[in-house]
Amino acid sequence: MTDITLTAPPPTRDDTNRPPRLEVFLSMGTLGDLPEWTRAPSIKDLSEAELYAALKEAGFSGVQGGNGELLRDAGMWLAGGGRVNQVGEADELCRREKDSGAICGTLHVGWGHEDDDVIDAVVKDILEASARHDLPLYIETHRATVTQDMWRTVKLVERIPEVRFNGDFSHWYTGQEMPYGDFDEKLAFIQPVFERTSFMHGRIGNAQNIQVALGDSVEAALEQPFVQHFCQMWSAIFKHFKQTAQPGEFLAFAPELLSWNIGYGRRFVDPTTGELREECDRYSDALVMADLARKWFAEA
Repeated sequence: MTDITLTAPPPTRDDTNRPPRLEVFLSMGTLGDLPEWTRAPSIKDLSEAELYAALKEAGFSGVQGGNGELLRDAGMWLAGGGRVNQVGEADELCRREKDSGAICGTLHVGWGHEDDDVIDAVVKDILEASARHDLPLYIETHRATVTQDMWRTVKLVERIPEVRFNGDFSHWYTGQEMPYGDFDEKLAFIQPVFERTSFMHGRIGNAQNIQVALGDSVEAALEQPFVQHFCQMWSAIFKHFKQTAQPGEFLAFAPELLSWNIGYGRRFVDPTTGELREECDRYSDALVMADLARKWFAEA
């Protein structure tokens, strides 16, 4: 690593002086393996440019994982991403994402069994690459990575306060069964992570399932008690962002509701046909989730 003073990656921003705000992106993985009855724009019937235009019309400002040139033509942003396991890998990834037109990138880092000194070296290397290429890189709170549990992630913040995160708190809510015990005490413990969250993946789970159906409206979603827990977590992030962000900066919120084919979306037996059927249209849930985020951001 070069001898660069560590600096925190800034929030994502544009070239305006608009007040700090929430911008809703869509993880393109949400569109994979959708049921035939989905409300989503048809991937097979539209060109990529037409798909982006349809997503923009639906209220999305950008996507994670797409064609930077076509998105720019559509007036949308691109967020990049990838995995970094060792010192030296972040620089090439950051350069590649910058060249693709991404405004930021989110990372899975390590596998979760590394010693603290190894974690620190990799995280510092990521921060250096981010500063060198002027591209914010945010480390995702995710299972099977160095941020797979709350305690270790808070300790990482204590050692390297410049680190910034992409918050996907379903991994902790389910993986560490956050409702089991004093939930408010756990929120207080992870407040340092909330204060350093600059990008968010929208996914809501319950105590035993990492991704569950929300219902067909904000009102239906709010009837589920675990949704209120996510309101508390997301609102803590929104409140801190509003208190600290500068003009032109925005918090990107990207629903990432992934396929049953990789074990995220749940399937149940349809009593009419006897066949397995995904429990919801994940694209429709993404729209509801976006409305939840907008509601909680406005109220934060």
